[in-house]
Amino acid sequence: MSETLTRVAFITGASRGIGKAIALRLAKDGRHVVLSSRSEGPLSELAEQIRAAGGKASVAVADVASSASITKALDDTFASLGRLDVLVNNAGITKDGLALRMSDEDWNAVINTNLTSAFVACRAGARMMMKGRFGRIVNIASTSGIVGNAGQANYAAAKAGLIGLTKTLARELGGKGVTANVVAPGYIQTDMTENLPPEIKDKIKSLLAVGRLGVVEDIAAAVAYVSSDEASFLTGQTLIVDGGMTMA
Repeated sequence: MSETLTRVAFITGASRGIGKAIALRLAKDGRHVVLSSRSEGPLSELAEQIRAAGGKASVAVADVASSASITKALDDTFASLGRLDVLVNNAGITKDGLALRMSDEDWNAVINTNLTSAFVACRAGARMMMKGRFGRIVNIASTSGIVGNAGQANYAAAKAGLIGLTKTLARELGGKGVTANVVAPGYIQTDMTENLPPEIKDKIKSLLAVGRLGVVEDIAAAVAYVSSDEASFLTGQTLIVDGGMTMA
């Protein structure tokens, strides 16, 4: 990347957890990060934190469950900054329950938020990337989408769908300078896992080759690479960051 070029990275679900860590890492690496989620307050605080550290950040409030909302946020970003180089689809929800008891509403909510929203964002973002003959699409999936997980039929289906979507985009966009890859986290220390009982955490750790839960910075580091200029020959791949849990 030349000294005069600042890549623009749009990150959904950027207000906390993995999304926030990704934003901080990409800003540290010199990207202008566009922070997106439904809540403006946390985004504004994060943007100020990034700017105070010498980085560049903008806020784009959007509800990924609304196709019109996420498309407008991307359109506004392109209009104001003149480019879109990196798209990280990280936003997601869970509505867990056994498949036989899962309601249509819980199924549709997770599929719409975790999969359809990523498709809509990729459809809009890819057009912008193609204009610059450069793009990095990074979809955040999960090991649940690779090996399944009891009680998460909707979540696992959405994350598996992301992998298929990403491979298709890689084939369609590769000749236009745009790559598409998946980063699939395993068990990561977040607000949700923090409340797990110690015995459950110990059981999880016993499944991991590295003997520890992941941290959000582990995922951010993976995203930093696959979204970099140097990763031009990497596309259609799923980078599993799970401490060795799902090794074949």
